[in-house]
Amino acid sequence: MNLHEYQARALLKAAGIPVPDGDVATSPEEVEGVAKRMGGAVVVKAQVHAGGRGKAGGVKLAKSAGEARVHADKILGMQIKGLIVDKVLVVPAAEIASESYVGVIVDRASQRPVMMVSPAGGVDIEEVAAKTPERIFQASIDPRYGLLPHQATSLAFQLYREPQQVRQAATIMRQLYQAFLDAGASLAEINPLITTPDGSVVALDAKIVIDDNELERREDIARLRDPAAEDPAEVEAREVGLSYIKLDGNVGCCVNGAGLAMATMDLVKYYGGEPANFLDIGGSSNPHKVITALNIITRDPSVKSILFNIFGGITRCDDVANGIVTATANTKLERPIVIRLTGTNESIAVDILKKAGFEALTDMDEAVQQAVKQAREAA
Repeated sequence: MNLHEYQARALLKAAGIPVPDGDVATSPEEVEGVAKRMGGAVVVKAQVHAGGRGKAGGVKLAKSAGEARVHADKILGMQIKGLIVDKVLVVPAAEIASESYVGVIVDRASQRPVMMVSPAGGVDIEEVAAKTPERIFQASIDPRYGLLPHQATSLAFQLYREPQQVRQAATIMRQLYQAFLDAGASLAEINPLITTPDGSVVALDAKIVIDDNELERREDIARLRDPAAEDPAEVEAREVGLSYIKLDGNVGCCVNGAGLAMATMDLVKYYGGEPANFLDIGGSSNPHKVITALNIITRDPSVKSILFNIFGGITRCDDVANGIVTATANTKLERPIVIRLTGTNESIAVDILKKAGFEALTDMDEAVQQAVKQAREAA
């Protein structure tokens, strides 16, 4: 679950990190009022769950309240990567002497959090990692002890030379790690972490991504979810218990089980295709889930072929077959569909599909190759 910047800033401020004041507004008039209260120059920032806000025109500097209102009138309602901006964050413009990056991520390989810093702040950290990886420094954190003082200090010396700034940065890193833990996050970052002309170290921007598995234990964090700022297909999928993530390919995948879904996507890539999504219908034998899954996939214009890959265990193949037949009964399927079913009630499922005019395969490689070929031909 992604948090908006203003929500992430609030969590950092609660952890003791110095964060400039800011207010959220939903209309140009509100923005103008906030800018007047702040006095001086302000920055108007679109609040959407998408990167590249600045490049899309969603972050603007305003030297007056009137100019802030003009910017807000353009930003509110604009689309950034398909998401409509319905609120903005207004913050005082900061005097910046230097910009750095500080972040905590979960390293799956070591099964530990990792604190990462870079003196190249204010830009995408992925770009820094690709072009100048030597400018990224990190420390693996033992979850039993947390980020130790000497680790934080060592990383801070990679950013600053002034002892006062080193101490400030080290403290901020330990506070960021605590905020990361308290929120059940998979990522928490400050970009940029700035120094001001008077030598203060301040968190100017914040990003926090919450591990969905933590939400049941953290109701206060779960309440921060903003469905209106998420992909409508992902919201719809979540409401019926599907795991769905939109990707950039053209082979729509509907699979039961996360492991099989990952293997299916790998196989699509192996045979020269690109998966359009990750979609796991789970282990439930519920035809309605299949109907919803198929509706979500077919609404994606980038999908050129659809691949069902079902290994029936708890999930019954006949339920999946009934879901496919029901979903396509009253709607003409404009994309080719490849169905691979094996496992529980496989023979019943094959009969159901044959009566409806569908072919059912049992070999996974054959099914994936067909789906990739059909997507390529339709592109």
